[in-house]
Amino acid sequence: MQLLFPLIAVLFWSFNVIVNKLSVGVIDPAAMSFYRWLLALLVLTPFMLPQLRRHAGTIRLHWGKLLFLGFLGMVLYQSMAYYAAHSISALMMGILVSLIPLLTVLISIPLLGVVPTLSLLCGSLLSFFGISWLISGGHPTLILAQGIGRGEVMMFIAALAYALYGVLTKRWSIALPTWVSLYVQIAFGVVLLLPNVLLAQSIALNAQNLPLVLFAGIFASILAPWMWIVGVMRIGANNANIFINLTPVFTALIAVTLLHETLHSYHIVGGILVLLGVVMAQQMRTPRAQHNAVCTPDSDTSRSQIHEVEANRK
Repeated sequence: MQLLFPLIAVLFWSFNVIVNKLSVGVIDPAAMSFYRWLLALLVLTPFMLPQLRRHAGTIRLHWGKLLFLGFLGMVLYQSMAYYAAHSISALMMGILVSLIPLLTVLISIPLLGVVPTLSLLCGSLLSFFGISWLISGGHPTLILAQGIGRGEVMMFIAALAYALYGVLTKRWSIALPTWVSLYVQIAFGVVLLLPNVLLAQSIALNAQNLPLVLFAGIFASILAPWMWIVGVMRIGANNANIFINLTPVFTALIAVTLLHETLHSYHIVGGILVLLGVVMAQQMRTPRAQHNAVCTPDSDTSRSQIHEVEANRK
């Protein structure tokens, strides 16, 4: 039963990829990003205000770092994903999101001093070959002639931004409880998203887009991170990490079932290569604290923070 917590969290994040796709044409990407985090901020505020007073000094000391983390996790990552949904399938988005753990390990080399290993090198090459196979529809040489599509580039930037988010969270190790840190980042994210939403052509909420905002703001932004944290505290970060690799699988199943997207052979081959590469790269031998720094795909928190929660609980 303890396994249900990380499993349901990953399922919520997989559904959120589908929500990204469903939002196309019914709400402006800028409005979707803003409303999502505004809703999460409003729901969390009554619970966070007492803790904000207790940690006001630490927040003032590290506000610049929290602002940048909010920009990476709440603004750049989410906004790029919503815009990318206009030109690529949910299947493609789910597989590109699965690159986050690998990118996190690669960024950890210069920022955390992680020593690269043969398994990391082989896993990286395998994953990027899988991405090339996927983007080119099974013909990697076409990339040289046609280039990479706009949506794929946006989604890769989104994954890269979130990977950097996870590494910086570990590097800075701001002495705040996980939810307080997350709340402050969300608040900064809402402020940073405001200018973009004011320039959007249409920001009206209606019967079509309101359920999407509610799911993204409550299920994907609050309930999923909460279930993930509970799962990590009960089964450990390393065991919970196994479920992250199910994200593209769940996304593919939901996309084919609900969106009626076509699952081609190159999706299967490319997706398997990407996942095998990610798993191989994660087998590299690193200190436990660094290994636990790999972030979740849509939790807007990192396992380094969760590891701190687990330690405090013990």
